[in-house]
Amino acid sequence: MFGDLFEEDYSSVSNDHYGKGKKLKTKALEPPAPREFTNLSGIRNQGGTCYLNSLLQTLHFTPEFREALFSLGPEELGSLEDKDKPDAKVRIIPLQLQRLFAQLLLLDQEAASTTDLTDSFGWTSDEEMRQHDVQELNRILFSALETSLVGTSGHDLINRLYHGTIVNQIVCKECKNVSEKQEDFLDLTVAVRNVSGLEDALWNMYVEEEVFDYDNLYHCGTCDRLVKAAKEDKSNPDVNLEDLQNEEIDDPLMILKAVLLQEESNLIPVDQLGQKLLKKIGISWNKKYRKQYGPLRKFLQLHSQIFLLSSDESTVSLLKDCSLQAESDTRRNDQQLLKTLTSEPPALNDRPSCPHWFDVNDSQVQPIKEEDIEQQFQGKESAYMLFYRKSQLQRPPEARANPRYRVPCHLLNEMDAANIELQIKRAECDSTNNNFELHLHLGPYYHFFNGALHPVVSQTESMWDLTFDKRKTLGDLRQSIFQLLEFWEGDMVLSVAKFVPAGLHVYQTLDGDHLTLCEIEIADGEDIFVWNGVEVGGIQIPAGSDCEPLLLNVLHPATSSEEEQCQQLIDSPYVFPSNAEIGSVFTACAIPDGVILVNSAESVGEESWTTIPKEDLKKTFREQGLRNGSSILIQDSNDGNSLLTKRGKWITSVNEVDWLQVKNLCQLDSEEEQVKISATLNTVVFDIRIKAIKELKLMKELAEDSCLRPIDRDGKLLCPVPDNYTLKEAELKMGSSLGLCPGKAPTSSQLFLFFAVGSDVQPGTEMEIIVEETISVRDCLKVMLEKSGLSGDAWHLRKMDWCYEAGEALWEEDAALKELMLSSGDTLLLIEGKLPPLGFLKVPIWWYQPRGPLHHWKSHQDQTNCTFSQGGVWRANSIQDAPSDAHAEVSLRYLGDVEISEDATLGELKSQVSLPPAARTLLGIWLLPAMTLPSFSEFSIPSPAFLRAWTVESRRPGRLLRVHYQRLREYKLGQRTEICLEPLQKEENLGPQHVLLRTQMRLPGKRAYALPVDLVWDTARGWTAGSLRHRVADFYSLPVEKIEIAKYLPEKFEWLPVPSWNQQITKRKKKKKQDNLQGAPYHLKDGDTIGIKNLLVEDDDDFSTVRDDIGREKQKAFALGRKKRQEALRVRSSDVPSGAEMPPRPRGPEASLSIHVGSFR
Repeated sequence: MFGDLFEEDYSSVSNDHYGKGKKLKTKALEPPAPREFTNLSGIRNQGGTCYLNSLLQTLHFTPEFREALFSLGPEELGSLEDKDKPDAKVRIIPLQLQRLFAQLLLLDQEAASTTDLTDSFGWTSDEEMRQHDVQELNRILFSALETSLVGTSGHDLINRLYHGTIVNQIVCKECKNVSEKQEDFLDLTVAVRNVSGLEDALWNMYVEEEVFDYDNLYHCGTCDRLVKAAKEDKSNPDVNLEDLQNEEIDDPLMILKAVLLQEESNLIPVDQLGQKLLKKIGISWNKKYRKQYGPLRKFLQLHSQIFLLSSDESTVSLLKDCSLQAESDTRRNDQQLLKTLTSEPPALNDRPSCPHWFDVNDSQVQPIKEEDIEQQFQGKESAYMLFYRKSQLQRPPEARANPRYRVPCHLLNEMDAANIELQIKRAECDSTNNNFELHLHLGPYYHFFNGALHPVVSQTESMWDLTFDKRKTLGDLRQSIFQLLEFWEGDMVLSVAKFVPAGLHVYQTLDGDHLTLCEIEIADGEDIFVWNGVEVGGIQIPAGSDCEPLLLNVLHPATSSEEEQCQQLIDSPYVFPSNAEIGSVFTACAIPDGVILVNSAESVGEESWTTIPKEDLKKTFREQGLRNGSSILIQDSNDGNSLLTKRGKWITSVNEVDWLQVKNLCQLDSEEEQVKISATLNTVVFDIRIKAIKELKLMKELAEDSCLRPIDRDGKLLCPVPDNYTLKEAELKMGSSLGLCPGKAPTSSQLFLFFAVGSDVQPGTEMEIIVEETISVRDCLKVMLEKSGLSGDAWHLRKMDWCYEAGEALWEEDAALKELMLSSGDTLLLIEGKLPPLGFLKVPIWWYQPRGPLHHWKSHQDQTNCTFSQGGVWRANSIQDAPSDAHAEVSLRYLGDVEISEDATLGELKSQVSLPPAARTLLGIWLLPAMTLPSFSEFSIPSPAFLRAWTVESRRPGRLLRVHYQRLREYKLGQRTEICLEPLQKEENLGPQHVLLRTQMRLPGKRAYALPVDLVWDTARGWTAGSLRHRVADFYSLPVEKIEIAKYLPEKFEWLPVPSWNQQITKRKKKKKQDNLQGAPYHLKDGDTIGIKNLLVEDDDDFSTVRDDIGREKQKAFALGRKKRQEALRVRSSDVPSGAEMPPRPRGPEASLSIHVGSFR
């Protein structure tokens, strides 16, 4: 999807002229690529607009929509040239949509741009980079068009093409009274899972009768009471939306390509091709195309660039470059499949039609086979938004194969002029992109000196620049050079040359005059040496990469006049071929014998000399790893004192040597705090430790009672390293730091462990212990408790996870640490509380009172101020002098812990939980932290069905646990789950399809609500807004059309209205059901608060309260304070080095999709 994100950034710079002082060549601005063989145009993706592209292509391939839009002229819509004039009335969105459709039809480019269209929407770059829902965009775009076309002849365009009505009829079973309500719609949402076809889905959704009975009775206005009733919907669509069928492409080229593409070998006899064409489109070539295109065989001959006929013209196939390959895109959810019919519409004789499918995926338009489409939608993915078009709609004959049909004249002229301009730009770009510059170095102007080629006079006179077309052959280049060099005599050889520090070197001779310069991979700015291929100036020239000249620095002793070596080094540059032996250095320097040393230091300015053994003197310079700029030292083999040593330089042996830094952490005084110890990867840790003790001048007794411990970047001491390990075995890197610490390192049968008390571990508070790996968990726990000064048996051990938090518990107390895969360096946490037996859960139990006297139950909405008060109550600071809102009131009181088997049911858990007698009336003010188990009769709870169970999440009730007979194991509670219980006034047994909501009726004339009332909603018939509204209306005995409902969002202090229409906006296309309140933006779940407004007594659309206003003000103040703190942090961090890690930028809230439209009323 993001492949063409930066495709409009055409500027690029060639860097092939590095080091030559040449001007950098800038690539010309490339025009858009022409259309491919499908002759269909795609739409470029602006970063996240694939959903927009698919909708625009669908509307473009709807002839009725496109031509209705084209019928509106400048006299009604205005002109884009006048859009910036203050008094002009320009309807920009329809004009830009017209222009885009004209480009998709007529402009010869691979993909059109939607930048102008999205600019007319008022979208910013952030909006263009963000994904949205295509169904939501469709409705918003249609609404924007309706607003833009007010007062024009197209004011009813959307309503005329995409409109239907649904008639809802409710028949009372008692009095047979029919209540009828009519609703308009532009699209229909249907559930397609486990449905055989679209007809069945529509039947189930809009035709099948719905019965109101039992707890879902209907309030009949005639009977004036709740009665049984039946409801059914009748839909009357004027035009189904879109069929995605395009009958405008009637090109025989496409049909013949599609026929050949379906053949496995793309090869078919010409006679069979005609038969397959007849079978595919239902009409023969002679009747359909002969009058316009001539005989079939002649048509194939005329298109030899596409079709390949055999020598006897009996068989035909597609050329390799024109064969079609249907690509499978990884982002199928934003692509579009267009079905194109190239045959006439089916008549009464049931003649078969010829369907061709195209995969329109942003810029790419490729043909695709039906079996590939079926395979795609047989898996997890499914079509999300389908457009249908009446099959009875007929296209006029003049519209067939005529993309200019009904396109306004001004757009035709604009597209014709744009196509001419594109042709000119492509011709210029083709010339610019295919011409490159070559640097010709003429052999007669060079001489071979010191191992490389050098100009005789100057570089300017010896090199000519030539601009040449890279699509031409090497023979064409040679002929052009012959014409330029009139003085040239004899053979001409062209070779690729390159500049090296020693001079110009010839590498590869160019052969194959029939090959193009692209095929022999000649680059822009290449250096070409023109010569006779043998010698230059009478000297034979070595060529090839094997003999590339190396410029080396050779240091050797100076020789006196009596041919005695002086105590002085001479540093001279020498050039040697790469394939020459190293021993040739003696000959070049006129030294009979000696020792050769090579500087093996990798860093500039460092010296680390290595002696080359005599047996390696026959190796080449390349085999020894020497390169340009390397240094070589020649020394007399009989000289015992090195000249480098006398100059203050260091000569090392052949073996690589590095060092480790050892710090004194033994708390003993020494002259040095840290020392560097030389070592190799094979050095044993014991040797490093002994050497460090000696160099630190510490007591010899430390040799028996000390160890080395690595120090990490934060300065923390890690696990000690065993003495018998080498540095390689201990995985220690050269240059790392070690600490010399008191105490012995663990043996191979021991474990070094860190441990800490509690789950809140602060850096540096961990304690250390060495234990045998065969010790049990129980014994290890005792040792740790003893070392930390704790007592008692109500403790257990947990591993520390990668987040430095308490993780997996060590359940098997008799198991050895080795069996539990513990290793040295692991951290264990001592957690208070004894683990329950294996297979049991230890569940903290809380008492939940959602409503009650306000002096006992304070607001729990502001979690940032939440504290744990005496008596085990979680509370939040309430807002003074604010009206009470019961939807914000919640209180949890801790009762104690229950140990229960994972195989026990939820009902058994409730049966074990009871309260002390003192907590009969509203639980009292003080609750014991430990639980007792008196009978339920003491607390007036007849049975567990009078208790409702919730999980506790973020100190609030979270997930509702239902189904009394379900086992706790099936809830997947985990070992750290807490549960709160809520007392009920009547027995309750919720099923999986029930949703528990807290409903509150708004008080008339006040910005406040009554106390919450629980409402159980049966979602067996769907999570639709209409179903919820009917349930609420029946519950409060109000007409459904006289209520408004909204969901409360406590974290935002906002109310989200649930609309009254039957279609809902969904978030993503992968939702299995549409019109679902479980999805975005509602995410409805158990325990949510639903506000209800009675329109009979209150008609405004405000659901908020005074408390909400105060809460939002607090949030704004908090956000403003956080912004100021971040700005202060940025100011303070301006002095921080660039490598320092900065805190990540917080992600902003998701913005809703919108299109800005001017007023034309």
